[in-house]
Amino acid sequence: MPLRERLQELTASGRATFTDGERATFGEFRAALARGEIRAAERGADGSWHANAWVKQGILLGFRMGSLTDLSADDTFRFFDKDTYPVRQTTLADRVRIVPGGSSVRDGCYLAPGVVCMPPMYVNVGAYVDEGTMIDSHVLVGSCAQIGKRVHLSAAAQIGGVLEPVGAVPVIIEDDVLVGGGCGVYEGTVVRERAVLAAGTILTGSTPVYDLVRERTYRRPPGGVLEIPAGAVVLPGARAASGEFATRLGLSLYTPLIVKYRDEKTDVATMLEDALR
Repeated sequence: MPLRERLQELTASGRATFTDGERATFGEFRAALARGEIRAAERGADGSWHANAWVKQGILLGFRMGSLTDLSADDTFRFFDKDTYPVRQTTLADRVRIVPGGSSVRDGCYLAPGVVCMPPMYVNVGAYVDEGTMIDSHVLVGSCAQIGKRVHLSAAAQIGGVLEPVGAVPVIIEDDVLVGGGCGVYEGTVVRERAVLAAGTILTGSTPVYDLVRERTYRRPPGGVLEIPAGAVVLPGARAASGEFATRLGLSLYTPLIVKYRDEKTDVATMLEDALR
């Protein structure tokens, strides 16, 4: 029986206890995630992203199946987690650069060759990080987040994941995107290729984004996701809060603003030197 069908059957059982053979099936699934053979979300031919619900269900199954166990590295570095989700076993053959200093990568995520991990950082289960991407210090890549090629996740950027509901698209960062320091991208937001998020920009499903260039407003549609257009340069901004009280006190609300679209000048300013990779 194919792996997908076996996982779906185990998920549907609703059981809390599992045989060694069933745990081995989950081990196959986790290994396939770590090799990048299956993904929590994929881009269709039309450019739209869709979640693979069965993959997300399989990840949740791992938490239900697992038992709390001692995963300590030694007597000093003590860790306790579900035995179904140990630290990812990365070898030199993976060609992933993990700089010493307290980083953690959970098994069941994919790191492509050429990825650079600067300490401390964390990548959670189900995440997919493509070739040449830099994960800088204090970065979180959340469960099921999909990160494209040659992305720079700058220091302290938070890329949320969306594990539940299983049909929801997780956060997507497409190829050649720069995510500035201290940015936060949450709630299934899709950042299209070559976009630039300036330091401190926060994107959520409930936050409208105002395009000053095209004079448009981007919002998450019902049942959909917020999308940042390709090549957009997004800065944190503000807009006046409505109401007499807010007007009297001069109050404003945070809002992301698209101030331009990427050009040669932007490319020079955001270039990540090849030597760093």
